[in-house]
Amino acid sequence: MNGCHISRVKRILLSVAVVALAGSYWQSQARADAPKVFVPPTANETTSYQLTDGRTVAPLERFRDCAKCPEMIVLPLGEFMMGAPDDEFRTIAYFTGDRVQFATPEKPYVPENEGPQNRVVVDVRIAMGKNEVTFDKWIACVNDGGCGGYTPPDTIGPNGMPEAIERALTDPRFIHTLSEIDIAAVSGNPENLLITGRYPVIGVSYLDAVAYTQWLNQKLGTNAYRLPTEAEWEYAARAGTTSRFAQGFEPTPEQANISGEVTERGLQQKRLDLRTLGHPVPVDELDAANPWGLRHMSGNVSEITLSCYPADTKHLPAWGTTRDWLEKSVDDGCDRVRRGGEFLSGMFRARVAWRMGIAETLRLQSLGFRIVKEIE
Repeated sequence: MNGCHISRVKRILLSVAVVALAGSYWQSQARADAPKVFVPPTANETTSYQLTDGRTVAPLERFRDCAKCPEMIVLPLGEFMMGAPDDEFRTIAYFTGDRVQFATPEKPYVPENEGPQNRVVVDVRIAMGKNEVTFDKWIACVNDGGCGGYTPPDTIGPNGMPEAIERALTDPRFIHTLSEIDIAAVSGNPENLLITGRYPVIGVSYLDAVAYTQWLNQKLGTNAYRLPTEAEWEYAARAGTTSRFAQGFEPTPEQANISGEVTERGLQQKRLDLRTLGHPVPVDELDAANPWGLRHMSGNVSEITLSCYPADTKHLPAWGTTRDWLEKSVDDGCDRVRRGGEFLSGMFRARVAWRMGIAETLRLQSLGFRIVKEIE
């Protein structure tokens, strides 16, 4: 991509995005940095929420325990069906080991580790981070002597074919965002995208994420902050819904930052309605909130959980309460469960039921986390 073309992309994105988004973007930046106890929803955020029994209630309580602390949303107690039904899967091409295989109507692909479905009662009251923990929140920990002094990557290269990323940046059918200006500036150039500030922190392992919660607890004089179990994560991601995504059967490109390229390969069909940005986006961007106001639960970066990935990898554990999950799924020195999919994977991984194990020491450019706080 030459300089003239980059300038053309910048002009397109500036005209589409800056006027519409700059005001709300900088307002959200100021709101995120202000020390508050209670954080009311803004005018452009959801004004009511759906409970698991179908009732609609007023906005859920939001708070931030300190100026550098993540914004939290108090989740209602309830129950939900955990896991995926057998008829949820649409992937045609899939990997088993190092081989690509193809599903057929007679032999569909059904990943066994997402079922069978079982009902889980939520009996531990928690608040969950509205967003994935951001780079600036992580650096606040490092600057305060926490997080092992580890500074994660602050740049990232493209993940996707250049022509796919270019189409994502210029196709008028998509709603464009401020970060796309920066993506366009580095497209076709040797430098990588700067992902500091409100970008989700990446290149952090399970052990790194635990170190962050330990710092937060020490700073606040509590033991209430931790990572979510995978049952808590799925309950929050579903937000009272029962569909493949909290947004419905499929999210739009404005609702989930995933790879359209990888989705096309999995479905074995062209999908011009999807896009491949090839990079994460700031946590404030996209219409990515679920019915409870939690953002980017599907896509952007996958999220590490507290739960061990069980030795029986072919079945979803059938524990009946979130307290059971907290007591039985957590141990020392195990692979952990990651959830939510990411910007470089297809729609299949972004489903709320998708789960995969990962070594607790592994740091990936597509892996981040969000936190919960137990509420007494």
